[in-house]
Amino acid sequence: MKVLCIGHATYDVVIPVSSYPVENTKNRVGSEICCGGGPAANAAYLLGKWGIDTYFCGLVGNDYEGKIIENEFKSVNVNTDYLVKDDNFKTTKSYLIVNTKNASRTSLACQSNKKTIDSLDIDIKPDIILIDGHEAELSKKIISNNKDAIVVIDAGRCNLDVVELCHMSDYIVCSKEFAQDYTKSNNLDYMLTKMKNDFACRVVITLEEDGCAYYDDSIKIIKPVLLDAVDTTGAGDIFHGAFVYGLLNKWDMYKILSFANTTSSLSITKLTGRKSIYKLDTVRKLYDELRRRNFY
Repeated sequence: MKVLCIGHATYDVVIPVSSYPVENTKNRVGSEICCGGGPAANAAYLLGKWGIDTYFCGLVGNDYEGKIIENEFKSVNVNTDYLVKDDNFKTTKSYLIVNTKNASRTSLACQSNKKTIDSLDIDIKPDIILIDGHEAELSKKIISNNKDAIVVIDAGRCNLDVVELCHMSDYIVCSKEFAQDYTKSNNLDYMLTKMKNDFACRVVITLEEDGCAYYDDSIKIIKPVLLDAVDTTGAGDIFHGAFVYGLLNKWDMYKILSFANTTSSLSITKLTGRKSIYKLDTVRKLYDELRRRNFY
């Protein structure tokens, strides 16, 4: 089974602090943690780490940060044949100030020039395609050329490209903000019903500290695992990666979402997104323990 993840790759610089800096002050920090990031990129990293035949398609610069991202993918056996390294593009860098006391994060993304992949020949037949809304035109082309593939979209921002891609997807796993922006409503029942009807596919809404919700015969809410939070960076990306893993294993929706919840909840106990992805055996052990305790 092959998974193709298409989207945004960044170089994250995470700066942990014990309290958020006051404006117009000087502050010293003890350390910084650097690693790759990005929605589809983090999901690809998780799937590779968990032993799935995974390919990542996205754009980085032919620079130091781009090489780090490429090497991180290779370290977990993610295929980088479709990682485009452009001499005229500077890899997007994100600076994340993380308050370790309450796990809040403030992000500053530095993108010197906005650019997308013009064209790219994909010579594999993926079983699942995960997209994050970036590289929209390329995503549309690849989806159209792979009619048999299951398409999952990580819908974060509500814009025309993402809405169009939602119409081409089999599963929409979106943020609460996307659902609210699209439906112009805060009512969970209405949001799920409207999106299910408009897009004619399965819809999941992530609710951050409140877990996630989906529509079966009625609204189902999967409660989160409440662990001590240090950093929420990448938790949503990790949720999407675990969601795809569940699809590959042909689990029912309840198991897929409770397993994804467990995975993302564990991730917030460590700093950064990518470095907070636990080994599959660790996630399984916690998930099985939660099942034994009738938490799920």
